[in-house]
Amino acid sequence: MRFTGTLALCAMALLLPGCQRAAPPVAPPTATRADHAPRPWQLPTGPAAAQPALVATTDGRVLLSWIDSTPGRRNALQFAAWDGSGNWQSAPRTIVVGDSLLVDASNPPQLMATGDGALWVQWIQKIGDAASELQLSRSLDGGFNWSAPLQVSTAVRGTELGSAVLWPQSRTDVGMAWLDGNPPAGGAQAASAPQAPVADTRLHAAVFDAGLRRSAVSDVDTRACDCCRVAAAVTTRGAVLAYRDRSASEIRDIAVARFESGRWSKAAPVHADNWKMTGCPVNGPAIASRDTDVVVAWYTGAGPQPRVQLARSGDAGDSFGAPVVVDRGEAVLGRVAVALDASQAWVLWLREDADGQSLWLARYTPDLSRQLQRVKLATLQGRGLVTGYPQLALQAGNAYVVWTDIANGMTLLQGAML
Repeated sequence: MRFTGTLALCAMALLLPGCQRAAPPVAPPTATRADHAPRPWQLPTGPAAAQPALVATTDGRVLLSWIDSTPGRRNALQFAAWDGSGNWQSAPRTIVVGDSLLVDASNPPQLMATGDGALWVQWIQKIGDAASELQLSRSLDGGFNWSAPLQVSTAVRGTELGSAVLWPQSRTDVGMAWLDGNPPAGGAQAASAPQAPVADTRLHAAVFDAGLRRSAVSDVDTRACDCCRVAAAVTTRGAVLAYRDRSASEIRDIAVARFESGRWSKAAPVHADNWKMTGCPVNGPAIASRDTDVVVAWYTGAGPQPRVQLARSGDAGDSFGAPVVVDRGEAVLGRVAVALDASQAWVLWLREDADGQSLWLARYTPDLSRQLQRVKLATLQGRGLVTGYPQLALQAGNAYVVWTDIANGMTLLQGAML
């Protein structure tokens, strides 16, 4: 494998809850207002692109990263920057290339920008047939050159590792959280009790400075859902993580924890759905923030029908109001994305029925008291987890959406702007 600034093919099955559904399915949602009409967003990606990640930067750009898995070529982690004026700033740049680059719909790499102009990237790399490594690198020249990667954590066969997320911790540092099935390191500070057995998957976190030195190493939760993605947002009181918790009785509801004054708060539930799930749903939450306002979107299989829900906090995640049900019914897949600005909260989710998958977007007032718009963005050819997690980012009055689909037997990325 060659490092230019790498991830591995992992087939995952979406496990569906086996409980009976007493309530009848609801009709598919229909579009309402179209005052934010979607239009195509031409992406700089080709066939065999998947695992997208989308992030808005403070200097007005939108960064799109993805993995190119063109048959006959080595996997390549690439990215491009959108300048907001209708142009991609350059041709796609390659960060990492190699067959050991993990290609996994539920475990994409992620780019992040800090205020000093540096770019950061995390990814997972296979090490032989029995191990994997979570890696982190930094670029000071816009992604042309990358530092030697830091091996953040290594996992052997049967040990969970991944679902990593980055956030800007300061002008020069990034925070990083990930699911780690390795036994706790000596001295790791657990924010939730009691201490879990070593077989459990922990939600682990650390802060990395410009020299890739780590600090504030901590276990945010010693027993988390071991296959559900983690999400992060930054409030004026510190970073907030949203993730799917896992109790001793297999209740897998969404929890949040905040990093403040160098410590993680005790994890607290967003809402008591009481979803008992013995398998892993591969369906994590999404979170967005603005000052001390936080919105969390998530999927639950609790109750008579699956649901996508949205809840708001006005105190940086200390407490949340009763959730709004965005969509319900057997066709609801979840795999949500969410964004928040001064005028509205945005939520994106997937459905799948006998006719295939579809991608939906809704807008709500910031307090979630009223739905402003509901629209189907796309009908997809792909089914199951191959379509991964759609992405949503806001920049300069525009909403940008990217999702994975299938055409001619290969994955490809599609985009829309509102």
